[in-house]
Amino acid sequence: MNTPAAPLSRAQAQASGGSGEAVIRVRDLRMSYGANEVLRGVDLTAHRGEVVALLGPNGAGKTTTVEVMEGFRKRSGGEVEVLGADPEHGGEDWRAGLGVVLQSWRDHGRWRVRDLLHHFGRFHAPYSAPGRVRPHDTDDLLARVGLAEHADQRINRLSGGQRRRLDVAIGVVGRPEVLFLDEPTAGLDPVGRRDFHDFMHDIVDSDDTTVLLTTHDLDEAEKLADRVLVLAGGVIVADGSPEQLSSLVERDSEVSWTVDGQRRVHTTDSPARHVAELYGEYGEDLTDLRVSRPSLEDVYMELVRRHESGDAEQAAHEFVKGIR
Repeated sequence: MNTPAAPLSRAQAQASGGSGEAVIRVRDLRMSYGANEVLRGVDLTAHRGEVVALLGPNGAGKTTTVEVMEGFRKRSGGEVEVLGADPEHGGEDWRAGLGVVLQSWRDHGRWRVRDLLHHFGRFHAPYSAPGRVRPHDTDDLLARVGLAEHADQRINRLSGGQRRRLDVAIGVVGRPEVLFLDEPTAGLDPVGRRDFHDFMHDIVDSDDTTVLLTTHDLDEAEKLADRVLVLAGGVIVADGSPEQLSSLVERDSEVSWTVDGQRRVHTTDSPARHVAELYGEYGEDLTDLRVSRPSLEDVYMELVRRHESGDAEQAAHEFVKGIR
């Protein structure tokens, strides 16, 4: 078994957005398929109760990274620790602490919804612990994901969105300490997506669950994640809150406001100073004031552009230097 990575200092934990203990540690993770080196030294940490989004273009190695942490793929090199164990050697008690929601899963079509969820829940029952009774009550969980009315329906008759809700329920039925989500809202309509976001916040708050999310929905990542990682060229090129990452893109902020019913817009590299000037000029007549900084999508697209032009590692260096 590999030697575990050294714990982060309190300052490092706070800088990376985590306030609790580190439950995922990855150091110098490498993965090669023949001569093709997919991961070239990935470093990441996730803390208890933290929601971390892993972003990256297709082929960047997101799925490979997550599969290594889940214990489904053997790495070529580096150190990985999840819930205190190397995933390559984790036993059944270790796996009971994980929840996994795959991007697509179409098995068990002849099962009924309640029966399948109850079946998966039974696996976790022997691994209950003080403060974390496993599994969730089947009918209560079905109600929470909006499937109570479909509990007796065969799975192959569910709609795509309903099946996705069941996938999520299966992933959390064992009250996991670490939950891996791969494109969790694919196939959900806007209402279902909003319900999922609310459900995830509830799970994190009630069970202090750590969530590692991979998604191409940047708006979703911005709404859910405490911290965002961008994987490009086989390495993490950015790591921070959405607000911290916005500092990587040198783009003026947009300030909009309304005075006497007329909306006005101004771009500036000093939004705080401009807002102060507006209050000084208009006082209480100033309404609908908004300051828009570069979005996570702006940041992500710029980082990918830098990677494609060979500047990704320089971007990572600039970011680390900027938050020190």
